[in-house]
Amino acid sequence: MKLAPYIDHTLLKATATRAEIVQLCAEARQNAFYAICINPVYIPLAKAELSGSDVKVATVCGFPLGAVSSEQKAAEARLSVQAGADEVDMVIHIGAALDGDWAAVEADVRVVRGATEGTVLKVIIETCYLNDEQKRAATEASVRGGADFVKTSTGFGTGGATLDDVRLMREVIAGRAQIKAAGGVRTADDAKAMIEAGATRLGTSGGVALVAGERMGEGY
Repeated sequence: MKLAPYIDHTLLKATATRAEIVQLCAEARQNAFYAICINPVYIPLAKAELSGSDVKVATVCGFPLGAVSSEQKAAEARLSVQAGADEVDMVIHIGAALDGDWAAVEADVRVVRGATEGTVLKVIIETCYLNDEQKRAATEASVRGGADFVKTSTGFGTGGATLDDVRLMREVIAGRAQIKAAGGVRTADDAKAMIEAGATRLGTSGGVALVAGERMGEGY
């Protein structure tokens, strides 16, 4: 198993600079990561830096709180796609999930889906705030709303991906969408365990270290 094709090489911190985005893109090229994941303001820069490569540009909307209207998320997503984003990672309305208003969660996803047709949509349910029953319902609502991926975490909450959460999501999804595990994937062994549990994409700021650890483990 090669980890690089699973990795969204991520830099979403508020203090990210132009130079850091350029470096992120260079690392993604060098390691043949699947994608980078950045804030929308840097999409044009990233597209230019990755021109001629196979690395995709993913961005976020309603991030990291999910606490704006569906229409605002959709507008943000639409503008990002127009700027060149290949994939969009949105955050659900977490308050609605905690209220058990699954129709609202599904509708939120559906509105953003409508603004991103032809673009991969990943829906972040922020598992650290939900119990298992809520995780199941949020995953189901996300799939019904049109998610291509259901994603565990923003990396800005109180916790990240766990193997149990990935397994739970895989059971609910039952092949209808894919899973992105994000937050807490720190070693090559962590990454491989997430993939074995059902993740088909990994969101991490430590992609370079992960593939270096993989090479060391294989005796490169």
